[in-house]
Amino acid sequence: MRCEFDSTTGVATLVLEMAGRANKINPDFGRGLDAALTEALAQPGLKGIIVATGHKDFCVGADLDFLYRVRDPGEVFETLGGLHALFRRLETCGKPVVAALTGSALGGGYELALACHHRIALNDPAVQLGLPEVNLGLIPGGGSTQRLPRLIGIQAALMLMAEGKIVRAPNAQAQGLVDDLAETPAALREKALAFIARTPNAKQPWDKPDFAYPGGQPDSPEMRQLFMAGGAMLAKKTAGAYEAPPAVLGAVYDGVRLGFDAALVVESRYFVKLATGDQSKDMVRTFFFHKNAVDKQEGLPRAEQSGYGTVGVLGAGMMGAGIAFLAAQRGMSVVLKDVKQDALDRGMAHCREQIEKHAKRASADEKAAILGRIRPTLDTADLAPCDLVIEAVFEDLALKHRVTREVMEVLGPTAHWASNTSAIPITDLAKPWRDAATFIGLHFFSPVEQMPLVEVIMGRGTSDETLARALAFCREIKKTAIVVNDGYGFYTTRVFTAYVMEAAELVATGHDPVLVEYAARSAGMVVPPLKVFDEVTLTLAAHAVGAREAHTGEKMDSAGLRLVRRLVELGRGGKAAGQGFYDYTAKPRRLWSGLREMAESAPAPEETGLERIRERLMLAQALEAARCLEEGVLRSTRDAEIGAIFGVGFAPGSGGPLAWLDRFGQRRAVTALDALAAQHGARYAPNAALRAMAESGARYFDAV
Repeated sequence: MRCEFDSTTGVATLVLEMAGRANKINPDFGRGLDAALTEALAQPGLKGIIVATGHKDFCVGADLDFLYRVRDPGEVFETLGGLHALFRRLETCGKPVVAALTGSALGGGYELALACHHRIALNDPAVQLGLPEVNLGLIPGGGSTQRLPRLIGIQAALMLMAEGKIVRAPNAQAQGLVDDLAETPAALREKALAFIARTPNAKQPWDKPDFAYPGGQPDSPEMRQLFMAGGAMLAKKTAGAYEAPPAVLGAVYDGVRLGFDAALVVESRYFVKLATGDQSKDMVRTFFFHKNAVDKQEGLPRAEQSGYGTVGVLGAGMMGAGIAFLAAQRGMSVVLKDVKQDALDRGMAHCREQIEKHAKRASADEKAAILGRIRPTLDTADLAPCDLVIEAVFEDLALKHRVTREVMEVLGPTAHWASNTSAIPITDLAKPWRDAATFIGLHFFSPVEQMPLVEVIMGRGTSDETLARALAFCREIKKTAIVVNDGYGFYTTRVFTAYVMEAAELVATGHDPVLVEYAARSAGMVVPPLKVFDEVTLTLAAHAVGAREAHTGEKMDSAGLRLVRRLVELGRGGKAAGQGFYDYTAKPRRLWSGLREMAESAPAPEETGLERIRERLMLAQALEAARCLEEGVLRSTRDAEIGAIFGVGFAPGSGGPLAWLDRFGQRRAVTALDALAAQHGARYAPNAALRAMAESGARYFDAV
């Protein structure tokens, strides 16, 4: 960091340009900013200070390498104390200080901006501002739980911090996150100089004797009601599975009743508890280290570009139409093929809806261009120019083989083929294709426009070149890709099936369906199992079981499966049918009252209750992940975590199914699974590798 003083204006610019690609808050940051500020304040004739960046972003926030490894509460508390003192020195230095936000300022970076008297951002959607710490199991630790409520009001600040919202610069001024916008960096500097000239005695609102909270004082009836309602809403939304959002509420509630400096100490105590706890460690490892590694596709074959200029999509349902939209949005030509005109019409209508929803800032001409790149057709011959064909037809091996043979006849010799199958092995699907080396699986998730993950499946013959181009395609359409090896159900489908079928098993054996749903939520699962089972439809699940039995020769039977089949026979096929586990004709929607009567055993099992049900739901999924890793379906532990969380909604606060096993304990898991296997069958039996870990005390991830 350096201080650049302009004697003609009397303004010192503190340029943040730390080693590496970004500025991040760590001990080096503190020492550098402190030294630069000291140099600025020593300049004769100093009138004001601008804090700017020498990097693309203003500051990306806390150094997570430090936060991840530290366990000593005293060390974290002391570090925060130094940061608070530095920020207080900046805002009480007696000179106006302006944050020049020419790049994104997130987390601790935005906290630095809040410690300045005036914030000006470049009017560019690429510039992002916010405090997303709750997404890593943390709260803001640089004073924002106290500065933001005093700046924009308690309610607005709580909503931003408790949800970890990120705001783009063009919308930030209206929300009070910045004071001004500028069209160019030069114009931004001129505005900063103008503020310094007209505000020589700038002070933070909370340092003025007449300070009052915008929107209501902490002890007003409105604010008391806000805090009570906020606590209830958080409990309803998170079911107690996440520690950070309630900590935000607590830090604000306690701090706004105190003087500012005392309030910073309160914030530090809340932050320290989270930062040294297990949940934040697991979330930081998965959502920062693992996610970055997966997004960079570290250790995988790489092609700089996919080379897929024209992409064919077979099937114009919501999945196929969604894939077509994503490819067209990124500049590719798309041929959307179906066998029915009404399906094509619905598919194109879906594409138009997605353009309006996901390309809001595009001009009318740009939107028309995206739609114009999608060519709907009933004629197989129109697929001839395609470099890649993505098959998204019904999950039936014979149908997929027939479609492959038909389309292969019109394609050029260098075309690649990808199947969007969710379960059928890629090696089997590739049999009619001319070259197994150019056949791969691209398993998208619904709704494809929103779900961030693609599960890339390697058939036994798939080449590394095909994998590299498929991964490049995923980057081009802005998807996170995990790579798995072949096998029925791959990885994510196996974990998802374990989740919903365990829930069905619990209901079928007499456990309270309401408790099953709440137990999943209290474990942190994104969607409760009976609800999500209805959404994918019970009819499809019953078909999938039959397809698996036919494919593998393995006969499947359980109380849960029998329950699903009985519900389908009753016409309760799921949400699309208006009834399944839930009754969708009722308002509000509720679990079907007849479920309890369909249980095969006594309505009150010997072992039930919230903790027991939660344990079984999580064990079933974690066991499947452990099996996939041992079988070689999973190539890495990081893909296990990212795939489960981003693909099927495994509890984000746990860090993933393997991290959950580490915290639960392998020995404890094996003991519980052995007991379940003895009572309910071999499907609960621990795999050999998990049993060996239990005996040796090994973990999937190093302890921190």
